[in-house]
Amino acid sequence: MNTSTHSLTLSAPKQRTFDFLSRIDNLPKWATLFCRELKREPGGKHKVVTPQGEIFFRIVADPTTGVIDMYGGPSEAAMAHWPTRVIGLDDRSSLFLFTALQYPGVSDEDFAAQCRGLEAEFPHIKAQMEAGSVSREIVL
Repeated sequence: MNTSTHSLTLSAPKQRTFDFLSRIDNLPKWATLFCRELKREPGGKHKVVTPQGEIFFRIVADPTTGVIDMYGGPSEAAMAHWPTRVIGLDDRSSLFLFTALQYPGVSDEDFAAQCRGLEAEFPHIKAQMEAGSVSREIVL
């Protein structure tokens, strides 16, 4: 299985970055290419409408470690795992790490395209976290 880890340095403290990225309601604000729409399902579950279709999606986050595990797939029993983490660099900056995993059945070309798509989302995160009005932009 191939992996590719992507990093983004932000001029925002760890807690603010973590709070923003760990809330599923904020996904459409930063993952604009991946998340065309976020749907709420009964029982607190979520689905994301992606360019390839609709998938189940969930986030499991730990504010102490900064780990934000994202899961998505065609069913709740078949979800890919995208591990991410927010690390504090100092009181005013943080580092976001996202590891993409190439699952069986995903071609090298498709995996490379997924990684390029992830990189294309990073400016959206940066804009949200470093905007002067970020506190109004974040769903808390």
